[in-house]
Amino acid sequence: AVTVLGKETFFSGVLHFTDELRILGAFEGTIEAEGNLYIEKKSVCNVNHISASSVVISGKVTGDVVSHDRLELRSGSELHGNVTASKLRIADDVLFEGQVSMIQNKREIDIFSAKGSEIKDSLR
Repeated sequence: AVTVLGKETFFSGVLHFTDELRILGAFEGTIEAEGNLYIEKKSVCNVNHISASSVVISGKVTGDVVSHDRLELRSGSELHGNVTASKLRIADDVLFEGQVSMIQNKREIDIFSAKGSEIKDSLR
């Protein structure tokens, strides 16, 4: 399930979504998502912040970005803001101004084969 904000679309406000969103137009506001976000070439986003599972930026973003999995800045993109991600990929020819904070993904535990102490430690 993919939602697309087209090239002629301007959206202002707060976006919540769980699957996948592709922005081809312009956005202003806040994005709080559990899904994946793609900001395509020639799109412009001025945000308070973005929080999503993974974020791929090919256009221009001004504001802070939190990616719980991966953040990718593709060639020709611009990001003016701070980044928090567990994986970060920056291509050549990217304009990035901000600070980076790396987060660790918690190790997944198989509750049926793990020791009780390992399960307790993973919950901390």
